[in-house]
Amino acid sequence: MNPALIDLPEAIETPRLYIRRPLPGDGPVLNASIIETWESLQATMNWAQERPTVEESETRVRHQCAAFMTRTDLPMLVFLSDRRTHVGCTGLHRMDWDVPRFEIGYWVRSSFEGQGYVTETVRALTDFAMGTLGAQRVEIRCSHRNTRSQRVAERCGFTLEGRLRNDAREPDGELRDTLIYAKIAEASRAGAST
Repeated sequence: MNPALIDLPEAIETPRLYIRRPLPGDGPVLNASIIETWESLQATMNWAQERPTVEESETRVRHQCAAFMTRTDLPMLVFLSDRRTHVGCTGLHRMDWDVPRFEIGYWVRSSFEGQGYVTETVRALTDFAMGTLGAQRVEIRCSHRNTRSQRVAERCGFTLEGRLRNDAREPDGELRDTLIYAKIAEASRAGAST
């Protein structure tokens, strides 16, 4: 089946969160969160090297809308359950629809760090990928220096499968190892984390 023909729900809801696809007009909200979280994003995300304008954030959102519609990427915005307060961004990326396999990415706004929102988001996206999308594999990849992402993966029952040494460069130019955490369908159904 052509992935573009897969019908997806409007949103994923958890007890505290409302996770949905980007929509035209989300640029100002996204921009405010990026600016608030700039120092952290600049240190960890290669795409965050120049502060975006509101217009640039709106352009980014519209490109994300197109990618979501064609199912070439599934970016999502995370809001509190009030559906207005933006908490961060997430999504299913670098997918292989033939398997199907997805990688979960995420970042949280500075004012919402340390409150369990990323863990709640990752659990919801994992369930969505394995349930609705029939994923056989879901990954989280992160730098060996990103201990917070490592803890999220471990809390969510992902297994560390490998370490790609000198795999990429951090935004500061330093070489990094990429840690690969994964959850597979058989293990998920059996209640295991391998």
